[in-house]
Amino acid sequence: MAARKLFAATLGGLLLAGCGNPLPKPLYTEYTPPASFRTEAGGTRVDNEGYQLDAEGYRVNKRGQRIGMVDVQAKTAGDNSNAVAGYWISATGQKASGSVATPSEGAGTGGGAGSIMSPTLPTPATMPQQAPISPTPGTPAPPAGYR
Repeated sequence: MAARKLFAATLGGLLLAGCGNPLPKPLYTEYTPPASFRTEAGGTRVDNEGYQLDAEGYRVNKRGQRIGMVDVQAKTAGDNSNAVAGYWISATGQKASGSVATPSEGAGTGGGAGSIMSPTLPTPATMPQQAPISPTPGTPAPPAGYR
């Protein structure tokens, strides 16, 4: 009995060893995606949506100026907001400076503001009645030749 178990275990091990690599091959090794840009005859690089690209790969207009670039330093100049303003920063041993961003105008009004039973929320009685749609939509006839 022990010999049968030993023989079955050995045979099973030999069968598994002969399988090689049982894992499937990933598709990215068989398929190479196309480049995100093409190079035209004059050496101009153009992306898939037809925009010309500069040497760094940014989209440029006809005059060679970059499209869609945002100068973050110029946009945030003089802004002292800080996401962690007022919280203790252990690395510096003091509270973080700056101010926490305030909600935009009108953010505290309307649906979702205040309690659930807020008087500003419309009720079915205060909602205007919807006028019926005229003419009423019907089922169109099936196309010719349709069974």
